[in-house]
Amino acid sequence: MLQLHIGNKNYSSWSMRPWVLLRQSGIAFEEVMHRFDSFAPGSGFKHSLEAISPTGKVPVLVDDGLAIWDTLAIAEYLAEQYPQHALWPQDRAARAQARSVCAEMHSGFTALRSACPMNIEASLPDTGALHWRDNAALRADVARLEQMWTALLQQHGGPLLFGAFSIADAFFAPVCMRLHSYQLPVSPKAAAYVERVRALPSVQQWMDEALAEQDFLDFEEPYRLQR
Repeated sequence: MLQLHIGNKNYSSWSMRPWVLLRQSGIAFEEVMHRFDSFAPGSGFKHSLEAISPTGKVPVLVDDGLAIWDTLAIAEYLAEQYPQHALWPQDRAARAQARSVCAEMHSGFTALRSACPMNIEASLPDTGALHWRDNAALRADVARLEQMWTALLQQHGGPLLFGAFSIADAFFAPVCMRLHSYQLPVSPKAAAYVERVRALPSVQQWMDEALAEQDFLDFEEPYRLQR
């Protein structure tokens, strides 16, 4: 069986992507959680991953001894191994679009990532409002998300970015968590997409298990003491 090595569900946006992709698609896998204690060399987290991945990061997918790291590589591997699940859109042009927006998410939106780290348990509307007021790059990132999502939903007829669930929706699931936690202002169409993603059974399960962790990590909580 596939093994997916992940970090804490409340915080690990990178882990969330392949986990949601696998669970929503019905592909069986074993979850192996590596608790965040520190990202420093020699930490328990790093030590537990040393024999699995050369990067010492999560997520890592292991298939019969083969380790695949990086979320894009994992997604492509799963799409090749399980073509019956149509993880990318069937249409060639739509598939190219989906790969493009996933790559953009993978390497971009740095202001949103930095200002609003994923924290599913937290409700941080006041922090979100301050960042929205003061951070022009954050506002630009959210404007780009809205432009992208609106165009794709209109082009492909919704309810998800390419009609049916795909890798693209898994990649944007952590963004939906951020928009919700920080209550960043978005258009009604974007807000509706966020809620549709949050309602996916796989996303619901991830959120439920994130809330059940109750594992406070101060280095992942830049805003909690401000509440």
